[in-house]
Amino acid sequence: MPVVLYGCGTWSLTLREERGLRVFENRVLRRIFGPQRDEVTRELRKLHNEEPNDLYCSPNIVRVIKSIRMRWAGHVARMGEKRGVYKILMWKPEGKGPLGRPRRRWENNIKMDLKEGGCEGMAWIEVAEDRDRWRALVNAVMNFGFHQM
Repeated sequence: MPVVLYGCGTWSLTLREERGLRVFENRVLRRIFGPQRDEVTRELRKLHNEEPNDLYCSPNIVRVIKSIRMRWAGHVARMGEKRGVYKILMWKPEGKGPLGRPRRRWENNIKMDLKEGGCEGMAWIEVAEDRDRWRALVNAVMNFGFHQM
């Protein structure tokens, strides 16, 4: 898990990428737990999507990524506007961009994570200044069932 999640605090994932990560996680869990013997026919069969998650009592990979991204967001917000990391992650491109939908920025993902957690419209940078409040929010993100399979 640490190898897969290296640097995930700065990732800006699309829904397709989230789905791909969940598929990868299920494939790895199926490989770890192996085939199961069917209770009725006594034949070996592959695990269904829900079964590896029941055997592996840990939040799914997308939830872990969102939690890590929220922790990193709080850290960056507390850095202040003069730091380079803050400037890069909060940067808004100017001028005309290519045709089509604009690319999802990192800050947009943070806002979407908050919206899914029921904290829509929150001034997240101000909330992140209070470490205890932000930590409670991050734990809520980790414990809620965001985007279950």
